[in-house]
Amino acid sequence: MYKNILIPVAFDAQKDVAGAIDIANRIAGEGATITFLHVMEQVPVYVTDYVPATFVSETREAARAKLTELLGDVANARVVVIDGPTGRSITNWADETGVDCIVIPSHRPVMSDILLGSTAAWVVRHAHCAVHVIR
Repeated sequence: MYKNILIPVAFDAQKDVAGAIDIANRIAGEGATITFLHVMEQVPVYVTDYVPATFVSETREAARAKLTELLGDVANARVVVIDGPTGRSITNWADETGVDCIVIPSHRPVMSDILLGSTAAWVVRHAHCAVHVIR
């Protein structure tokens, strides 16, 4: 099965992270690494004057803590928080770290997703590895 699995996590109620963890555990080979990845979008320049200087570092630590909580008893799991545009950052990180399967939770598509695209759709189109979408 897979040796290096990535689960991108966005913190919203519509995403089935528990389902993604279940699938990752089922498809993981012996000794596989499962990485929980959260991508932080950049704070727009016009907003930076209105947020505390510690906002980004505090948000990063809060994301890391939430991901660590999600790990539970997942074997060989790790937490990574990166910055950038979400879809592109997920696929770039997967390429750079040799991920062989991305298990990505997604919400039910709506018309705006068809017109604008979603993170899961970006990952499916641009990943250079297997992608398993959970709805």
